[in-house]
Amino acid sequence: MSITIATEQIDRIVHNSHQDPFSVLGPHPVERNGKSVWVVRAYLPDVEAAWVVLPEERESYLMQSVHHPHFFECQLDRVVDKQDPDPFPFNYQLRLKQGGHERVIYDPYAFRSHKLTDFDIHLFAEGNHHRIYEKLGAHPIQQNGIKGVYFAVWAPNARNVSILGNFNHWDGRKHQMAKRGNGVWELFIPEIGVGEHYKYEIKNFDGHIYEKSDPYGFQQEVRPKTASIVADVDSYTWNDGQWMEHRRNTDPMTSPVSIYEVHLGSWLNASYDEPGTDYLGNPLPPVPVADLKPGARFLTYKELADRLIPYVKDLGFTHIELLPIAEHPFDGSWGYQVTGYYAATSRYGNPEDFMYFVDQCHQNGIGVVVDWVPGHFPKDGHGLAFFDGTHLYEHADPRQGEHKAWGTLVFNYGRNEVRNFLVANALFWFDKYHIDGIRVDAVASMLYLNYDREDGEWIANKYGGCENVEAADFLRQVNHLLFSYYPGVLSIAEESTAWPMVSWPTYVGGLGFNLKWNMGWMHDMLDYFGMDPWFRQFHQNNVTFSIWYHHSENYVLALSHDEIVHGKSNMLGKVPGDEWQKFANLRCLYGYMFAHPGKKTLFMSMEYGQWSEWNVWGDLDWDLLQYEPHKQLKAFVSQLNALYKREPALHSQDFEEPGFEWIDCNDNRHSVVSFIRRDKFSEEFIVTVCNFTPQPHSHYRVGVPEAGFYMELFNSDAGEFGGSNMGNLGGKWTDEWAFHTRPYSLDLCLPPMSVLMFKLDRSQNTQTVDATEME
Repeated sequence: MSITIATEQIDRIVHNSHQDPFSVLGPHPVERNGKSVWVVRAYLPDVEAAWVVLPEERESYLMQSVHHPHFFECQLDRVVDKQDPDPFPFNYQLRLKQGGHERVIYDPYAFRSHKLTDFDIHLFAEGNHHRIYEKLGAHPIQQNGIKGVYFAVWAPNARNVSILGNFNHWDGRKHQMAKRGNGVWELFIPEIGVGEHYKYEIKNFDGHIYEKSDPYGFQQEVRPKTASIVADVDSYTWNDGQWMEHRRNTDPMTSPVSIYEVHLGSWLNASYDEPGTDYLGNPLPPVPVADLKPGARFLTYKELADRLIPYVKDLGFTHIELLPIAEHPFDGSWGYQVTGYYAATSRYGNPEDFMYFVDQCHQNGIGVVVDWVPGHFPKDGHGLAFFDGTHLYEHADPRQGEHKAWGTLVFNYGRNEVRNFLVANALFWFDKYHIDGIRVDAVASMLYLNYDREDGEWIANKYGGCENVEAADFLRQVNHLLFSYYPGVLSIAEESTAWPMVSWPTYVGGLGFNLKWNMGWMHDMLDYFGMDPWFRQFHQNNVTFSIWYHHSENYVLALSHDEIVHGKSNMLGKVPGDEWQKFANLRCLYGYMFAHPGKKTLFMSMEYGQWSEWNVWGDLDWDLLQYEPHKQLKAFVSQLNALYKREPALHSQDFEEPGFEWIDCNDNRHSVVSFIRRDKFSEEFIVTVCNFTPQPHSHYRVGVPEAGFYMELFNSDAGEFGGSNMGNLGGKWTDEWAFHTRPYSLDLCLPPMSVLMFKLDRSQNTQTVDATEME
């Protein structure tokens, strides 16, 4: 049989250097004896003999080796019908003989239809393909009635790309991909499906080989293994329709938002001998972690749903915030060095298991916020770094492309396809996993070109400044799209600088977040509560300063994981005094936090007063809950959350000036502040009085705007919380004694180290008992 194609083309296939293997392999029409006939070509490494099988005709055609012992070709008794709109109007299989065994396969190069259209490629090149994850990556589909997996990857500077997997013995010669427009490579592999492990073998023009996980892969192996796994993220049946509809019609800015921040791997561990299960009840192998305590393992997503959700629900939090659950190779990074941006970590189960966890949260009235890390990525060889043999996702210049202090790389936000990768990734978690919010990590590192860099180690923008204009535009795009597609969700910035309008809408020039962590409040309060109470009188500004700037942004008051690691001590260790005073200090801090304008975040273990710092290699010190002070602090947080959710004055007008007014912020001699929180939708208001020292005060007068009986809604010093049980006998009537520029006042008893909250009882609008008789 004569060769029907140039030997140079065969050599390029054999040496795995062809960018369009479909032009050589598979079925092709050729001219023979004055007529067009079909020939089939295949490159089959290690195969001894091959036949083309036509199942419909029950015929086999022996293929001949041409030019190379493993390059096969045969001519079929089929004449090309040039009028047929289908260029390949027949199905065939390849029967292969290898090592004394035979098997029959479908030829990948017989499937030329594309999941990725030219319009998809155009949008991707623009940076505007909002669901590019439905086209790039690995997708179980059917082609010509045959089930298989469609693979597509962006590697524009690669010489060639192949798919590696168990299905081809990790041999890059066997499944060479074809290059489409804008540097996208694709291939459909028949007869494989969900659960297949794979990587991309990428060669640059110097012949160097890189084995990479799929940037758009939906699942990865458990570390230290690094292969991607074919997954179907559309097969789970959701049961949270009511939650999703309510979210769509709810404004979180006027709603209670109280967030419990969790690292799933160290909230609670299980016994290694106790088998874990997926959400269907199937047993899962335990994930070994050398640094965990002996005999311990991670809980699965199913087990976390069964244990974490009831715990958070009992505490009264409205949301769970998860430290990054995108795949990451090193447990000690807490998830902040991501390699699989589209893959929920396999440490706790598969994608459907995580969907079950979110679904169960919603069915129990709890939202899910996920930490998202678009600011940097690690240098691991299987990840995004130097992806196609060039600096593709990162800047080439280390003055732009590297965070030396973190040992990570910086995304090139100016490259459309990189920006598209991240924009679509943010939307992906809302689309496929129904999450309710993201907290964007390290926003300041993205916004400033000189972040953590000395002079000469950074490059100014085109205007000569230090602002990363491209990163700011990227964040605006993310937030604009996020709220367009998913109204009612949260986008929270961890941003610690004075960058203006972080939580303002994009249409007025803001970055478009709807919330921002108030790092200033956190530092001021931890400094203040770390002082001996006698010295607090000289630092009243720590307590009051946040109100001066509070309404410039939509703030979250966060006591996060960052504050109880690296020698900073847990919360009890930060405050002075004996054990009773330490717990009283925490109750006072938390009480002031929940009365202060802004949404709330507490990290796990703070709710019951763990003594030791957070340790990612172990679980929390749950045995402390056998002791009364820790149980009482947990009960305190639970009731504080209940009050916060029950009283609209504490949450409905967090970000508008009428929602807060000082009664007195100047009594530094007693270290006492008092203020009013007002409801946005009614005349209701809450009077809060805080005594930040162990010294109680009797007959402490506070001015109020209306006459009547003020119920004592909350007292952090109550005996049930471990306090001294001082208080105001359930409430106080007003005196007609003008005070603090208000026409009426209350004569109060302020317990030591306490936060008191009062509400006017409008059902008793006539004062029938003299105030002095109530003492």
